[in-house]
Amino acid sequence: MLSDEQKRKRGTVKPDALFAEPKLAEIYDLLDSRPDRPDLAPYLAIADEFGAHSVIDLGCGTGKLACREASRGFEVVGIGPATASLSVTKRKAYGHLVRWITGTAAQLKGLQADLITMTGNVAQVFVTDEEWMTTLCACHVALRPDGRLVFEVRDPSKKAWKGWNREQSYQTNEAPGIGAVESWVELMNVELPLVSFRSTFVFRKDESVMTSESTLRFRTRSEIAETLFRTGFTVESVRDASDRPGLEFVFLAHR
Repeated sequence: MLSDEQKRKRGTVKPDALFAEPKLAEIYDLLDSRPDRPDLAPYLAIADEFGAHSVIDLGCGTGKLACREASRGFEVVGIGPATASLSVTKRKAYGHLVRWITGTAAQLKGLQADLITMTGNVAQVFVTDEEWMTTLCACHVALRPDGRLVFEVRDPSKKAWKGWNREQSYQTNEAPGIGAVESWVELMNVELPLVSFRSTFVFRKDESVMTSESTLRFRTRSEIAETLFRTGFTVESVRDASDRPGLEFVFLAHR
């Protein structure tokens, strides 16, 4: 079991600075090299495939998926731990149609939905078994009968962290009202199943530098399937990620 200090260092007690610091939350969407976010399309397709009417996006970040779902008429709740990120979501198109809640899986209590999603790295930020199992249990309770949970994780055998270095991740983006921002990622530590890394941001206008440290847990496909079974889910399918074929698992679990 991790101590509170270890959890703080690994970003599990509070959200990473990238989401919690207002200055970084404002530029988060600009950092994605794929502004059209092709990784979100499968989540929208799954909502249509199973006739979902209500969706909860757990770990909603700056709200891209939640807003896109709201634009298509879904009843949407976005839950995220960082107030700074949620302040960004509320200014987006269709953001006013989403119910935004500051918090974690604990805030699922009392909510009901046909579909719960966890996109990006969300499912990997739960570094302890207790956190992960508690989250899965909360999702199971919040889903309506015949509801589904869908999330993606990186396949640990592909060792994605080998590309987490300045040479391969360096980019410069122009942020409206802020100016040019340089950013890159550097690997800090690999002690599988945990991988830690640091993101650095240089704001050229005022020469300020900010960093954000993160730790992800790389669970195997069989490990995830077992935890889903233990929390009452049936693994309906494990799909490939259309935007990163062969590199990730997309779990679709049936309540």
